[in-house]
Amino acid sequence: MLVEIVVCVFLVIGALFGLVGSFGLLKLQDTMQRLHAPTKATTLGIGGVLIASMLYFLLIKDSFSFHELMITLFLFLTAPISANFLAQTHISLRMKQSDLPESGGAYGWSLFDDPPVMEKPSEPAAPTQAPH
Repeated sequence: MLVEIVVCVFLVIGALFGLVGSFGLLKLQDTMQRLHAPTKATTLGIGGVLIASMLYFLLIKDSFSFHELMITLFLFLTAPISANFLAQTHISLRMKQSDLPESGGAYGWSLFDDPPVMEKPSEPAAPTQAPH
């Protein structure tokens, strides 16, 4: 009975976070605000449902679900990173070069001050004839 209550609590928490994240995605007006809702709330919602499923299979069905553990870990690792990439892309598309302060580097706001070194392609070796 206690196990079923714990599983139900995780399902309800997951559903509430998913609902709040989806509602935030619909109602927030700015792109950056809309990005925040699904990456935070919906990630926790899906995480809650996956944790409930893992507990159900572990405590009731007596089998460990390694797949759900991997999905949960993958979700919690990739959602913030992808949100960061989306936010950086949004910011870089809206910024003008004239709005950026001087970098002091020879190549502007690049990662390196030195240009990449390009190797010359090597010449093909002369064909050798095999003895007959």
